[in-house]
Amino acid sequence: IFINRGKNLKKFFVIMKIIPAIDIIDGKCVRLKKGDYSQKKIYSDNPLEIAKSFEELGISHIHVVDLDGARLKAIQSHKILEKIALNTNLKIDFGGGINSLKDAEIAFESGAYQITCGSMAVDDQMKFLRLIELYGSEKIILGADQKNGKIVIDAWRKKSSYNIIDFIKHYEKYNIKYVICTDTSRDGMLNGPSIKLYKEIIKRTNIKLIASGGVRNINDISKLKKIRCFGVIIGKAIYENEINLKELC
Repeated sequence: IFINRGKNLKKFFVIMKIIPAIDIIDGKCVRLKKGDYSQKKIYSDNPLEIAKSFEELGISHIHVVDLDGARLKAIQSHKILEKIALNTNLKIDFGGGINSLKDAEIAFESGAYQITCGSMAVDDQMKFLRLIELYGSEKIILGADQKNGKIVIDAWRKKSSYNIIDFIKHYEKYNIKYVICTDTSRDGMLNGPSIKLYKEIIKRTNIKLIASGGVRNINDISKLKKIRCFGVIIGKAIYENEINLKELC
């Protein structure tokens, strides 16, 4: 990803991946506040058109979240995934509702490039390790969504006993390479990312960290790059025109 606002910034952003998010409920592109389904704002009835608009700007990776699947604990939006995969060249990370090996199979058969799993990694470690064995660590992203330092699962309705650092370090032993960490208290709030948390994760682990939640402007992206995040997922800031992807691509 390049940026067109001067030579220094262009050089600065060349490494970190910029990953727009498409969150889906009832086939529509939406954003929530702190994962609260009652605080839903619809931005488009056509997720494919949103995906195409990202690709036209030079984006190569997107993060698609099946919010219906996350709530119902089984994949629901695979037809939309398939439509995006068939009609774009985007590399799609798909998450939400992947709670079985069959869910993962459906996601990959529908065109996912990678899948993100969080609840499964907490509730059924053996099943999650089987996923890594079947598809490889390049294809499986560990979802480490957290609130007050603890991993949360089941569409963020349930807090686990796992400390976020310990959780990530545990799966490092099984060759997990990529981790998406969402600070649920910041997601959809445009109040800035959890820089302190991400610095601590990067300091104490060797994973490729993808930051998510709270990103509001290019300055936030700059801060995440400085602490060596591998990537950043951006959602509401794009849809509310706080960040113009043309400036990043």
